[in-house]
Amino acid sequence: MRRPGRDDTPDRLYTLTGGRSRAGSDAFDLVTLVVSEFEPTPGMQSEHTAILRMCRRPTAVVEIAAELRLPVSIVKILLSDLLATGRITARHPQTSRQPARLPDPTVLEQVLVGLRNL
Repeated sequence: MRRPGRDDTPDRLYTLTGGRSRAGSDAFDLVTLVVSEFEPTPGMQSEHTAILRMCRRPTAVVEIAAELRLPVSIVKILLSDLLATGRITARHPQTSRQPARLPDPTVLEQVLVGLRNL
C-alpha cells in the first residue's frame, strides 16, 4: 500500500520546495485556515495552482496536505511561498475580535460541589 507523502521520492520533494526544508513563515499550523482570491497564473508550479484553486473557501493546512497527498512540512513551505507573494491569507480559526470570556469561578465551584454530591 502506498503511503501519501512518505513514499514519494526524496528528489520529488526536494524539487517541490527548491531544496528548502523549512517554511519561510511561522504562520502555519495544522488548523490554520488558508484563503485565496487569486487565480493561478500560467507557469505556476502545479501544487501552487492546486492550492489556489482549493482555497477559494477557507481550507485548513491539514486538508490541503491530504488533498495534495504531501507531508504537512512540504505544504507549509509551498504555503509560505504563496503568502510571501500575497496570493493567500492565513488565519487561525480561533482568532476573534474579542477575547473569550471565562466562566464565573463561583459557578464552576457550584458545579464541582454538585458533581461531588452525586
